[in-house]
Amino acid sequence: MKNGINYLLLVLAAVSLCIACSSKDEGSPADNFDVRFDLPTLINAAKGGEYTFTVPEGGGNSPLTTDSFILESETGISYVCSIVKTSSRSFTVRLAAECETGYYKVFIKRDTRKKSYGRTYLKIVEDIGFTPDEGTTVYGVVSSAGSGVPNVVVSDGAEVTVTDERGIYQLKSAKKWGYVFISVPSGYEVPSDGVLPKFHDDLKGGRDVVERVDFSLVKINQDAYKVFMLGDMHLANRTSDSRQFSEFTSDLTAYMGRHSGERMYAITLGDMTWDLYWYSNKFYFPEYLSAINAQVKGLQIFHTMGNHDNDYKTTSDFDAATTYVNYIAPTYYSFNIGKVHYVVLDDIDCSNYDGTDSRDYDKRLSTEQLNWLAKDLAYVDKATPLVITTHAQIFYPSGVSGFKIDHDVANTTSLFNILDGYKVHFVTGHTHMIFNVTPDAPIVGGRGFHEHNSGSVCASWWWSGHLTPGVHISIDGTPGGYAVWDVSGTDFKWTYKSTGWPEDYQFRSYDLNNVHFSMADVPLMPSSVPASVKNAYLQYVDAYPANSRNEVLINIWNWSSDWTLKVTTETGSELTPTQVEAYDPLHIAALSVKRFNNDKLTSTPSFITKKFTHFFKVKAPDADTDLVITVSDEFGNTWTENMQRPKAFSTDAYKRQ
Repeated sequence: MKNGINYLLLVLAAVSLCIACSSKDEGSPADNFDVRFDLPTLINAAKGGEYTFTVPEGGGNSPLTTDSFILESETGISYVCSIVKTSSRSFTVRLAAECETGYYKVFIKRDTRKKSYGRTYLKIVEDIGFTPDEGTTVYGVVSSAGSGVPNVVVSDGAEVTVTDERGIYQLKSAKKWGYVFISVPSGYEVPSDGVLPKFHDDLKGGRDVVERVDFSLVKINQDAYKVFMLGDMHLANRTSDSRQFSEFTSDLTAYMGRHSGERMYAITLGDMTWDLYWYSNKFYFPEYLSAINAQVKGLQIFHTMGNHDNDYKTTSDFDAATTYVNYIAPTYYSFNIGKVHYVVLDDIDCSNYDGTDSRDYDKRLSTEQLNWLAKDLAYVDKATPLVITTHAQIFYPSGVSGFKIDHDVANTTSLFNILDGYKVHFVTGHTHMIFNVTPDAPIVGGRGFHEHNSGSVCASWWWSGHLTPGVHISIDGTPGGYAVWDVSGTDFKWTYKSTGWPEDYQFRSYDLNNVHFSMADVPLMPSSVPASVKNAYLQYVDAYPANSRNEVLINIWNWSSDWTLKVTTETGSELTPTQVEAYDPLHIAALSVKRFNNDKLTSTPSFITKKFTHFFKVKAPDADTDLVITVSDEFGNTWTENMQRPKAFSTDAYKRQ
């Protein structure tokens, strides 16, 4: 009996051993499911094509061909991809034909088990039969209607190259900024994402990852077109800015409708948003884009970065720009429309930011940008006119007849040296005022440089229209609005379009016999305010005391040295106007008086009226003499007012209809 029991135990042990051996031979991979491989952050592959993943030596196992390789999109759709080949060091997957470009979560499934391996960006590309040179990290093709476009300038913000005869480019990019962009060539447009032209794309791979980024173009005629220059918008969900912004977009849309059939573009001049209110009002680039995309249709808008488009909670110039770059565009780039080369630069240096709301920036172009600009212009003939936009002004008025450099002198001098020999139009914002520098100004030094400090959409940061609806003007009396440039070949014409006003509204006159300010206008100002606050208001009282000197003040906001002003009496006698620095009376009445008339006032209010240079005074013979005021620009446009005197002064008298 004992022998029988031992025999039975031996048989059972043998059977168990056979079962165990059988399980190990045929089923150990299923039991272990120890699949490990290197998942890249970026996968370039053809649609429905194959991609080979590597398995680290000594660090993992390939999956089985019977496993399922699953890509799950950001919308939650899963695509099952077949594993067509495996080895100890790699395995190859055939992508599902339905997979499109985008981010995917990666899984491998075996029987009922499913493991997650992270996230990757799948870029669907066509095979162009091209192998990048050693050291290349970014390459691609620029095409139009299925054919490569040669000689297109491509850059990552540091390196600059051009496409070859097949439209292929390659860059040895360090990927500092994480994007690549093309300088849109003359005679072409790029697709749009709302108002944003898609001339750039984000890089998805690491610094050493070779990735492909393609661009598509549409061929068009650009012999003649319009460009809208859109100065500071400062959208922040405050001071009824949404309502007033819709008045601007309605005006712009109506203008575009009156000129339908013409090709049109726009360039912002910075400060689309207001950094302080990114956090307190939760209003920044997504809300800006939502508003402008809802209200402006059929218009590509290139963007310039402003000081208020930087994140003040950062501690470097690079980090301050990151949010802008993620939502809007590179901070500097170039493009061509017709026969003109456009350059967008970022002249707000935030290197001194300390993470507080001090926002200690400098008006300076980085050496990095200057180096890039020199490389970019190496592909631009000096006969090609340049339009360069920056947010902050390059020059600034110094009295009524001169200008000074209002920028970091060393790097601005380097900029001028790079631009030497070109005809250049700088178009700038930031001041919320208008001034024009022409090549005859001594500060230009004989170069063919203009500056157009172009006015602002928001005028006085939306304050005047908030406090006095219907009076939307800036601190120099310029109406809120935008510049309109007409370009034909290499010829330019420009004008200023005031929001809510006809196109011929180009100046405003005041009969100073009826303009008067006093302390009686601000009865709520506390008597205890510091002397500096009271004196800030008294500057307007001193400028416009009660008098009967028969003077007329004329504000010609887009004035330049190429314009003319003629004033005659009703009998034809010509009077001599004198250019002066002055405060705009309408802005004082619509904004400054109302801000000083505050029983809680403890400090000088912001955005109050500023003395500026595009004003003229003329003395009439008496209080009843009517005047004919004629203003002409450099393009032969003439605007005339038959000024009936006495002319009343009130905010109601100057409201737009």
